[in-house]
Amino acid sequence: MPTVLRTHLTALRMLLVLTVILGVAYPLLVTGIGQLALADKANGSIVRSDGKEVGSSLLGQNYNLPKQDPNNADEQARPDPKFFQPRPSAGGYDPKASGASNLGPNDEKLTQAVNDRRAAVAAFDGVDPASVPADALTASGSGLDPHISVAYAKEQVARVAKERGLSTDTLKQLIAKHTDSRSLGFLGQPGVNVVTLNQAVAALK
Repeated sequence: MPTVLRTHLTALRMLLVLTVILGVAYPLLVTGIGQLALADKANGSIVRSDGKEVGSSLLGQNYNLPKQDPNNADEQARPDPKFFQPRPSAGGYDPKASGASNLGPNDEKLTQAVNDRRAAVAAFDGVDPASVPADALTASGSGLDPHISVAYAKEQVARVAKERGLSTDTLKQLIAKHTDSRSLGFLGQPGVNVVTLNQAVAALK
């Protein structure tokens, strides 16, 4: 058999072997381990309500009232007072538009947006504008973060309690239950998962 032909056959065999190992066996192994050990996370950490998928605990989402005029594209979104509100999102919590605003700290547009948000959040929650937490005013780096600070969650307790006819103690207990600790025990700050918190609040009868 000519050397050139033997070389090509050897390369073809290696291609087939590596395709089976890396293209079939390895993905199946990793998928199997994920399904056995971390099934919830491997499948997207889906949040369900009455058996229906309503979101993912890894991705934030808006909690707005329905539009008064569905045909009016210029109508401003109105936050639903019955739900804890997430932090702002530069991409409107669209996973396809993940990212920050890319505006610098001295940018006039960012400064104006922060001031507008401060006034809106203070009026919505009935608090002093000076007490509004920073995460209620600025978007996360991904624009999809489902977490807010404990301070921002507690700021919203009185409003949600009033709208739903619940006690503030009940809501504070839910906030504590849905607060995630620091990453690895020392990185960052504790954060409240708004998606799972709102799901728990909605489940209360």
